[in-house]
Amino acid sequence: NQEGRRQRFNREKINIIKSMDLLVIDEISMVRADLLDGIDATLRRFRNRNLPFGGVQLLMIGDLQQLAPVVKEDEWTLLSRHYDTPYFFSSHALRQSDYVSIELQWVYRQKDEDFIRLLNKIRDDQLDQAAIETLNRRYQPDFDPDNAGYIILTTHNAKAKEINDKRLSRLTGKKKHFKAFIEGNFPEYIYPTEPDLQMKEGAQVMFVKNDPSPDKLFYNGKIGVVTKIEGASLRVKCEGDEEEIVVKPLAWEKMKYKLNEESKEITETVEGVFTQIPLKLAWAITIHKSQGLTFEHAIIDAEAAFAHGQVYVALSRCKSLEGLVLSTPIDHRSIKHDKTVDHFIKDYEANQPDRQSLEASKRQFQMQLLFDLFDFQTLMKQLYYLTKLSREHTAAIGPGLHEWLLKNNPLIKEEIEKVAIKFQHQLKSLLVSNPDVEQDTSIQERITKASAYFDEKINNHFDEKMGHYQIETDNKTVRKTFQDALKRLNQEVRFKRACLQACKQDFKVHDYLETRARASIEEAEKKSTRKKVPDVSEKDMAHPDLYRMLKQWRNQKADALGWEVYRVIQLQSMRQLASYLPGNMEALKTIKGFGKKKLALFGEEILTLIADYCDEKELKPVLAEVPKKAKQLIKIPSHQISFEMWQAGKGIEAIAEERELSISTIEGHLSTYVGLGKIPVKQLVPPDKLKKILTYYQTHQQETLGEAKTNLDDSISFGDLRLVLEHLKFLEKQEASKSNSSLK
Repeated sequence: NQEGRRQRFNREKINIIKSMDLLVIDEISMVRADLLDGIDATLRRFRNRNLPFGGVQLLMIGDLQQLAPVVKEDEWTLLSRHYDTPYFFSSHALRQSDYVSIELQWVYRQKDEDFIRLLNKIRDDQLDQAAIETLNRRYQPDFDPDNAGYIILTTHNAKAKEINDKRLSRLTGKKKHFKAFIEGNFPEYIYPTEPDLQMKEGAQVMFVKNDPSPDKLFYNGKIGVVTKIEGASLRVKCEGDEEEIVVKPLAWEKMKYKLNEESKEITETVEGVFTQIPLKLAWAITIHKSQGLTFEHAIIDAEAAFAHGQVYVALSRCKSLEGLVLSTPIDHRSIKHDKTVDHFIKDYEANQPDRQSLEASKRQFQMQLLFDLFDFQTLMKQLYYLTKLSREHTAAIGPGLHEWLLKNNPLIKEEIEKVAIKFQHQLKSLLVSNPDVEQDTSIQERITKASAYFDEKINNHFDEKMGHYQIETDNKTVRKTFQDALKRLNQEVRFKRACLQACKQDFKVHDYLETRARASIEEAEKKSTRKKVPDVSEKDMAHPDLYRMLKQWRNQKADALGWEVYRVIQLQSMRQLASYLPGNMEALKTIKGFGKKKLALFGEEILTLIADYCDEKELKPVLAEVPKKAKQLIKIPSHQISFEMWQAGKGIEAIAEERELSISTIEGHLSTYVGLGKIPVKQLVPPDKLKKILTYYQTHQQETLGEAKTNLDDSISFGDLRLVLEHLKFLEKQEASKSNSSLK
């Protein structure tokens, strides 16, 4: 079960993944295909699941002719069912990527052209007899490296340890133990040297850290001999140096990466510290551990070479052929080559990109960023998922949210999704003829206008509503599911708006990527200091004050009895009570959840609450059995509430503010009554806008709202268009009615 094996990440790590733009992987030759696919799966999980590596740019550096991935036989038995080779280039995710391979050709470690040509013959599997003879001139089976600064490169850890232990035991003098000081979280598997470092004067050692001082007396891989041990420090003499180096303990820090809450940038904090003398015994080390190091002198013991690239890595650690000694001769059998690697290398060498193709890749990346910016599929999917949840759990949370979604989803689809798809087609055409996005003023103008348009629409449809809904239900599982769905939707809204706002002035790749990274960060949940907003059912309820009174009574009763609140009375029952106002036992017993026991326990108290409320509001409670159909009517329709408020003299903005809904939603409510002829359209749409829209629709009757909005000026909103269209429908009905009357 892959889901069950998923690693859990804390919010800090998730935010780092979300804010990442570029991932650099060094020594890629040693990375297995399944590990690279694991990286892909993690990045997709927290970023864009439809793009390889979640849309993160990937920079992989390494030499495939060097060390291969470590794969045990039993592991390959499993992996071979899914991968052609264990190498990174067999990764399924990488094969889905249109990646570019660039060959670096400048050699820095070696200066001798003859030695460089010899190494290239080894790495390219073109070692001829002349090259073998040249190499084997360095074969010296009886070579004594004592005090000559030579390090033995061997194939296995056990052999390297055996050599070091033997050489140390040969030295006379007292053995000195240097104990590491370890603080915080610094796991053993990343110790840079021995925690109990055993030293004697005369020991050959290698520095395992660069000198942090301005003098730069040593570097990682530098070889020397211990000349004197002085308490907590020692002296090391290196070949070519006039002075001894005084070596004292140095600290390695294990860093933890986290996000700065203010700057939203990735920062480092120290999680653990390992303090030790920066040396290790170095008569011998393994070839694997030598990768990346450089030596003046080395003895190569490659007789037991077992892996692709091992001999090449060992030989190429040396700066010159003269500094290299072979303890065993080299022949064709000593050098392991993997043909799949050779085929891969030949393929990318034959397809090196030129400047034109690199520029094309750059333009393609810019284009992808823009298409992502104006892609609202994730937002729509989350909206539709919330709609599905509200439909399935209407009984638990009430119908208010579901009715709002059903009414507004078509508007959101029309004003955001459809317009975005159309704009992407336009953008694609513009980019074909004008590929330089950052320099082309016409494209920049289109991007800035589109960014402002979609930012406004998202704000109108989501920020003013979805950010304030509080789902109230006694079912904890349902409540958690809704809260998670609302949270994801609100995060996507916040992310999209931040990205769009960054492009309102211009589109610059660097600035956009920085904004997108910051916007991807998931904010820590903070306790809201705002006044609590009524839940979605309460806002549209016929008698919300009574509902709040009943809820307060229920909570007090539950505390007194030591019960869970839902055992006293369920929310759905309270919604029906606050909608229908039952005034006697006959009416009360037909409310959901009121059986004989509940009526006996709480019936009189609830009826008294309802009676007091009705007296205060001058209302008449229902004194008969509630009809079955009436039990479904647990609220006044939302559009009716808006209409009644408009009739009371309140304007659209005032209604929107009081009901905590957007202006476009209230316009949608009132458009229903324009279509019924109960509100004259001229009372809602200013005369100049009304004239423009009516003139336009005289010749464009069949166009969609999106097309009309695009062709008319920016002052005209979708709400204006809907109101006028409803007015035109009402006129059509009147004409049809007159025609029918005349026919009769």
